[in-house]
Amino acid sequence: MGKRIGLLDTFRGIPLFASCTDDELREIDSVADEVHVEAGRELIRQGELGREFIVLVDGEVVVTRDGEEIVRLGAGAHFGELALLVDHPRNATVTALTPLTLQVIDRRGFSSILDNSPHLTKNLLISLARRLSELETDRH
Repeated sequence: MGKRIGLLDTFRGIPLFASCTDDELREIDSVADEVHVEAGRELIRQGELGREFIVLVDGEVVVTRDGEEIVRLGAGAHFGELALLVDHPRNATVTALTPLTLQVIDRRGFSSILDNSPHLTKNLLISLARRLSELETDRH
């Protein structure tokens, strides 16, 4: 993976991290790696086991399920947490539409920050609840 960068400055404007304390952000920074990805690369493939949590710092991705586009996501989006939380195969494919800058956190680091960052844990739960609610709305 790439070099680490200071999340204190980088992520202040990302809603997921907005309520985190400086200490929590330093903990996250200690386990996150900056990764640069070229357009066209698959970041996550539907059906594979999840190995990392990804925060999109810059660029745009497309999320597809069974070959159908679900949504396009830009800076501030995050994905991969569900597969890490429940040790379940990925439920969608995520592909880079543009060059990307990412922060990538592996399973061990993800577990550590959930244990040590109550603000981030709460924000992730809220985010997951919103996604589940949107899925239910889309089904009806």
